[in-house]
Amino acid sequence: MSKKDSYKTVKEQSESLLVEKKSKFITNVKPVDNEADALEFLSHVRSKYPDATHNVYAYVIDENNIFRYSDDGEPSGTAGMPVLDAIRKSGIVDVIVVVTRYFGGTLLGTGGLVHAYGAGAKQGLETSKIVKRKLCDILSVKVDYTLIGKMQHEIAAKGYILEDTLYEDSVTFIISCPIDTTDSVTADITNLTNARAVCEKIDKKYVDVEEENQ
Repeated sequence: MSKKDSYKTVKEQSESLLVEKKSKFITNVKPVDNEADALEFLSHVRSKYPDATHNVYAYVIDENNIFRYSDDGEPSGTAGMPVLDAIRKSGIVDVIVVVTRYFGGTLLGTGGLVHAYGAGAKQGLETSKIVKRKLCDILSVKVDYTLIGKMQHEIAAKGYILEDTLYEDSVTFIISCPIDTTDSVTADITNLTNARAVCEKIDKKYVDVEEENQ
């Protein structure tokens, strides 16, 4: 998994189909955290299409800049590399793309294969749900009951992500915000409550924000 403050990936597994001169190119895309996840999914696709002519793949794992690809029996450079290029051009990481081919009886030639595998991978990525994953601080904001209304309004107005609300002797709002905004969020809440709020960082996590596909 990436260790960056933010990165782009796919939200869930997806499948798409491209037909080129009667050859079928079925593209499966899946988010993965590591190589073991990627290889497990590759095995799954191979078992799903046991009679396929080829199962070409590429994956990119952002942590340690790991990437692999395979032509799976297609002429060298005509299949795996175009799939990898499609991933790199998309800017998406922590993903595997498997393009399964069923031969349609017509040879595509070197250029045709490069085009078909690249186009299949690009189509698969473009039809996936793409998210920008941001590393966020989880903040505990404790206030007395007289400040509930102010805090609820502030959270809604500023678009903070409300994770939970705990009602005890006081009220604790659990909110998340991108780590580069934590200081300003804390300062805003302190000003809003005249320093009566107790703000504390309690954890970190990635939060997904869906992006419009290009």
